[in-house]
Amino acid sequence: MDVKKIYMDADALLEGHFKLSSGNHSQFYLQSAKVLEDPKTAKFLADELAKQIKASGLEIDTVCAPALGGLIAGFALATALDVRSIFAERVDSKMSIRRGFEIKPGEKVLMCEDIITTGGSAMEAAEVVKELGGEIVGVAALANRGFCHRQGSDVVTKPNCKLPQDIPFFALADFTFEMHAPDACPLCKDGSEAIKPGSRGN
Repeated sequence: MDVKKIYMDADALLEGHFKLSSGNHSQFYLQSAKVLEDPKTAKFLADELAKQIKASGLEIDTVCAPALGGLIAGFALATALDVRSIFAERVDSKMSIRRGFEIKPGEKVLMCEDIITTGGSAMEAAEVVKELGGEIVGVAALANRGFCHRQGSDVVTKPNCKLPQDIPFFALADFTFEMHAPDACPLCKDGSEAIKPGSRGN
């Protein structure tokens, strides 16, 4: 399966000058919403991701996704795994689980994002799950930006990866685009201005 081609065909692999959620700048941006707007594609990708997870033998009760980016991927993956789907959302800049969602003590929860960069948002939501008594058993995403090691990949975990090393991370592909701190960004030095196409701020 060529995940990069799927993103390109959906005009979801953008090239330009982008400001990422981490604050860093990049010439490339993955816009998973463009891929997931097609239900057939969303189902296909979720089914492929679910195959990896099922093959691992991981026991899962619930998939939890951070809103907004992980919502569709999380729901599609929960459907493919035939488990419950919930989500966490930001309230006053802090992740919270609301809307009547409950987590039983010891409930085995898989965190799901559309894309994992450092995994910060997923782990922020995971802390809420743990506070409610859930057990985080793994992390899943459609795409991995290459900072965290995923199952079946030779990508080495970087220092800024926030995912725990004692639980598995599943993703369909690695996208290892170069990123720059704003004060060291060659695109900025060339005079272009970074735009923020993601869910935070646009």
